[in-house]
Amino acid sequence: MRLKEKIAVITGGNSGIGFGIAQEFKNEGARGAIFGRTQKTLDESAEELGSDFIAVRGDVTKMDDLERLYKRTAERFGKIDILVVNAGGGVGQGTLGLVAEVSEASYDRMTDLNLKSVFFTVQKALPHLNDGASIILVASIAVHKGFTGMSVYSASKAGVRSFARTFSAELLDRKIRVNVLSPGTIDTPVFGKMGIPVDEAAGAKEQFKNLIPLQRVGTAKEMGKVAVFLASSDSSFVVGEEIIADGGVVNL
Repeated sequence: MRLKEKIAVITGGNSGIGFGIAQEFKNEGARGAIFGRTQKTLDESAEELGSDFIAVRGDVTKMDDLERLYKRTAERFGKIDILVVNAGGGVGQGTLGLVAEVSEASYDRMTDLNLKSVFFTVQKALPHLNDGASIILVASIAVHKGFTGMSVYSASKAGVRSFARTFSAELLDRKIRVNVLSPGTIDTPVFGKMGIPVDEAAGAKEQFKNLIPLQRVGTAKEMGKVAVFLASSDSSFVVGEEIIADGGVVNL
């Protein structure tokens, strides 16, 4: 029970990697809130997590929604010990695009979701965090690899990696640690959110799988276990760092 009585907030905690993290946090004794845009998956996830977690509906790109998330969490649980900034990913049509083809509107939607929202999710949380809290930013191996059609997404995630360093430096006086989890290809619904046909999404997933030295995609549960390490005192001397959990793609 490495997170016993710790209060956690997980954005995008209603599905995929975020829900996997929430489940592992619960298994380690944490309580808290999950945040997402889809009421159906919020309800389903909250039911599975049980009464120690609340589900708050909202959009990480909207400041009022973020403030409401922290207000609801404070009313129920008080101060926050762990913040997982996980919400992000595909934005439908325009998620993938060659540099010659990306529209300004697609660029703005992608950076709003995957970079700007990360900054303000952390900023709005600061008054509600306990000193000594752990912040986990979820990036991607796209920080380190050049995948065709993913230039804007990759740059956004590289910015998230940079935030971990600067946020850590700024929050040292409060002993708040900021670290990054960069997943590789994980078995989640993300490929269905890219705005491309189902068969193309399946093909993209298989293409990524073929790059993995372990010859399989990862699971949300495995990402949850890495997040537990970063959230707990096991990682008390780890700050401004990145854990790449990708089955060996980047380093082998």
